[in-house]
Amino acid sequence: MRYVVDNSFLHKRGGVWWYNRRIPKKFAHLDTRGRIRVSLRTNSQDEAYALRDALVKTDNLYWSALSIADDTGGPKGQQQIKAARARYQSAKIRALAAGFQYRPVSVIANDEPLDQVLERLIEVRDRAGCGDEPKPKDAEALLGGANAPKVRVSEALKIYFDKIALNEQMYKSEHQLYSWRKVKKASITYFIEQIGDLEIEKITREQALTYKAWWVSRMNPEDKEIKPITASTANKHIGNMRALYREYFKHIGEEQRLNPFRNITFTSKIQTEVPPFENNWVRKHVLKPGALSGIRAELQLIVYMLIETGCRPSEIINLQPDDIALNVEVPFISIRARSHGKGKREIKTRSSMREIPLVGVSLEAARRSGKAFPHYQDRNELFSANMMKAFRTRALFPSKDHKIYSFRHSFEKRMQEVNIDYGLRCLLMGHKTDRPTYGDGGSLSYRRDELLKVAHPFHMEIFEVFDAEHAEWALEHLGID
Repeated sequence: MRYVVDNSFLHKRGGVWWYNRRIPKKFAHLDTRGRIRVSLRTNSQDEAYALRDALVKTDNLYWSALSIADDTGGPKGQQQIKAARARYQSAKIRALAAGFQYRPVSVIANDEPLDQVLERLIEVRDRAGCGDEPKPKDAEALLGGANAPKVRVSEALKIYFDKIALNEQMYKSEHQLYSWRKVKKASITYFIEQIGDLEIEKITREQALTYKAWWVSRMNPEDKEIKPITASTANKHIGNMRALYREYFKHIGEEQRLNPFRNITFTSKIQTEVPPFENNWVRKHVLKPGALSGIRAELQLIVYMLIETGCRPSEIINLQPDDIALNVEVPFISIRARSHGKGKREIKTRSSMREIPLVGVSLEAARRSGKAFPHYQDRNELFSANMMKAFRTRALFPSKDHKIYSFRHSFEKRMQEVNIDYGLRCLLMGHKTDRPTYGDGGSLSYRRDELLKVAHPFHMEIFEVFDAEHAEWALEHLGID
């Protein structure tokens, strides 16, 4: 986007465009140059527009920084930080306008090839004013003299949320975004509590290792009454600090900076997995007519839809009415992302987007789903808490290790036991496969016929009990009598 849409601040002399701008009156006492005249060294009008716009922004930032210092009688506290950032940003844009990427002087001296350093020096010389004296702002911009603003870890996180990770947040639902940010904030808070809200550029390897040692103490607490945290938890929070450091310095153009959190990970020697439900348990207890009576209608239907689809609970509770296709030859549900509007939701991997035929108890539940499950949409924790409580109260878990997620593991185990094709199993589960992909995984009728091989037998009395218990709910939810 252009800051100016005409030839303002431009004039052409000898076929070459120049940037020509009078110092605004309100800044004249701060910037005594009177008028700025800079050759843009191009005869292209489009290039002149682009360079002019960059210089307009640069000078505006420069004058703002001067004004801040003047208003405060000398920059202090937050004003000083603001002025430093304006100066730094000004140097970056002025360097860009000259065809260079802004880099701190230490990076130029240590990392840039000699020929590129010479190009910068020549550019400063060519832009020199009267008496061949280098212009201070050009030297600062091209030779890295503007110090990067001192940004603390807490400030870097805000920059990460507001400017760096915009694409990661764009398609998340409200709850997904809340959860994503919550974990990031927790990781950074742990670091600040243990090491301090340091300037991010001053974090040392020793401090990162001290932080690692603190996580080790939490994984192996001296007080045996304290429950130890897992390796995956420690890895997640250290990884978030590593990512913040990497992405922040990438954002300001210092991609090669050595990350103090590099190679700090833990490997768990203990693998804990959620066990699947055995077939006989599901049929004898969960699919017993009346087993779920007394709990919310939507909860019952969600459970029944989990059994024969193998979906993650979040995938079922966030279905929209048009994701449930019933008036077709092969009824099915669609697990898909939504980029906007009602039901906006991000799907993490492409393989998770899929169509699953409805069979058995899941088909009967879907026929009663109507408006889907609005009470639990984007409320994963609420569903989990309500369902776990209901299953424990009714002794529907065969062990303390079983979870609602056990239905998904049970679904996969049943497909393995009847030798359903590996590629089809991956497709239905939403798993990525390294096997070459041919076709679309088979028609819906083919998928349905394969799923019928593993579907649990059930008695329609389950839904007779449900319909009697939730007649009023059905009238409101389904619009039927």
